[in-house]
This record gives sequence, structure tokens and C-alpha cells, in this order.
Amino acid sequence: MNFSSDTAAPAHPAILEAMFAASKGPSPSYGSDPWSAAARQSLRDVFETDLDIWLVSSGTAANALALATLCPSHGAVICHNEAHIERDERGAPEFFTGGAKLALLPGAHARIDMGALREKVAANRHDFMHETPAHVLSLSNLTESGAAYRPFEIAERAALAREAGLAVHLDGARLANALVSTGASPAEMTWRAGVDVLCFGATKNGAVGCEAIILFGAARQRAQDLMVRAKRAGHMPPKMRFLAAQMSAYLQDGLWLQLARRANTSATSLATALTRAGAELAHPVDGNEVFARLPDGMADRLSAAGAKFYPWIDGSHRFVCSWATEPSEIDAFAAYLA
Repeated sequence: MNFSSDTAAPAHPAILEAMFAASKGPSPSYGSDPWSAAARQSLRDVFETDLDIWLVSSGTAANALALATLCPSHGAVICHNEAHIERDERGAPEFFTGGAKLALLPGAHARIDMGALREKVAANRHDFMHETPAHVLSLSNLTESGAAYRPFEIAERAALAREAGLAVHLDGARLANALVSTGASPAEMTWRAGVDVLCFGATKNGAVGCEAIILFGAARQRAQDLMVRAKRAGHMPPKMRFLAAQMSAYLQDGLWLQLARRANTSATSLATALTRAGAELAHPVDGNEVFARLPDGMADRLSAAGAKFYPWIDGSHRFVCSWATEPSEIDAFAAYLA
């Protein structure tokens, strides 16, 4: 009954097999290999557009490099006050940008409130020397509270950002789960909704460690700058083919969506078991995470029974399912609660 994190899950066999296949014989370094070319083409096919990519091994590296490419050191990045880049990346975005500020906004279920965003961009002044003007809007899908933005919700926020001259970054560490939940296509959820740069996650959904920084549209002009920053920061893997092999296998025949669907289904079953036992959901279950406020003593009893989960910042407890969560785990959990 391990619901601690989807990063605790094993890698999918198809991804391990792809990495093993990439290990047969020599290959060019630093992304000049056939696997990197194949991964790039697969992403172009999935997102239905031309694009540029850079592969890294962690979501923190992806977000920090992406934001550094979009925001100068004297600027600010607008994000939710519970966004992963604020809560869980130990100042990496500020470090990689050389000092850019995070401008925090509220909103239910970690979605940025439209009214607060409208006020923020209306007051954004690049000509006033004493303020730090925003250059980027950063959204997360799924959000840090497990909620999904629908494409129109991203589009309306992106439109406000564009009117103010801001670039739009999307943290998609769990994008697959959001797509399965909403039924949207990758294109509808990203560049068609106004996203300039996407950090597309695979690590939480079956990969060993692979995230793609994807540049859409005019942001592709920043590809060289992104590569330079990646090199300087130590994120230019010599054997890039092992990251690319993961990404290609992840996307092949829709595996990534199948795995996300499995994780989401497990989370829905887990949420049902918790609410039947008297817990109250703190946030929508739009993906593979369940945030629940537990009756007195339940958390201690579940921990004593061997269940693994985390207390959360809002007084709830977080339970995370993965592609590898077995029905037997959910059944055992439900039986214990009953």
C-alpha cells in the first residue's frame, strides 16, 4: 500500500528494454544520435506541430532551464503560491535565472485565480524602476493540488499573459494524467492554448528519469540559448541517447496515455474507499493524486497498517497512485478502511 509518490514506482519494462537496445554499440554524443532524432520526431507527431526539444533527467532541471530561457535575471515569473517551482525546487528557478523573482498568486486547488492574474498583469510595469516586472506566466497541469486545467482555462490565462507581453510556461510533470482526465489532445492543452514552453514529464509515469523541454512557435528562436544554458548548468548528457530512448518508448503506441489512465483509475478507486470511510476530499481527483482530510486517528491507523502517504500543507493527506499500482493494493486499502 505504497501511495507515497509516483516517483517511487518502478520503470515500465518497455522503457527499460528501449534503454538496453540503445546500449548496443557506439553512437554519437550530446543528442546527435538516431534515438534523439526519433524522440524529436515522435514529440512532433504527438503535439501535431514542429518544435524544438531538450532532454533532461529531472523536472526541476526542466523547469529551471525553461524559465531561465524565458525570464531575465531582473524579471519575475508569475505562478501559483503552491506551484512546484515555489514549494519544491529549493530556489532552482531563481538560481538558474540568476536571480529572477517568483511572483505568487492565489487560487482554489492551486489553479491561478483569473481575477488575481488580471490585476497582476494590469499593474505590470516595465518602466517603473522600483518594481520587478513579470516576464513569464507559469502554470502547472496537473496542479500541485492534483487538479486539472482544461484547455480553455489555460487559454484564457495565456491570453491575459500575452496581452501583457508575457511568455507562457507550462509545468507538465503530470500532463499525461491531465490529458486523460480532460479528454484533451496534447496540442489543445499546450501550444493551441497559448503555451510557449512546455516541460513534458515522463519520470512520474513510467520512465527511469526523462523530461523534455519543448519549445513551440516563436519560442523556438530560443533553442540555442536553451542549449547553452543546459551545457553551462551541467545538463548536456553525453549519452543523450538513453534519455531519448526512454522518451521514444514512452510515446510509442500511446503507452504514456495507457499508463496515465491506469494511474488515474487507481486514484478514483482509492478516493471512493476513503470517502466511504468518512474522509473528505480536499481537492478534485483529476488525475492520479488524492488529497483527503482524514477523520481523527485514521492517519495513524493507516500508517500502522503499512500504508505510505504524506501529510500535506493544507491539513489534508496526499495519496498518489502510479501506473504500477495494483488493484490488490487498492482492495487491501479499502478492506482495511472497512
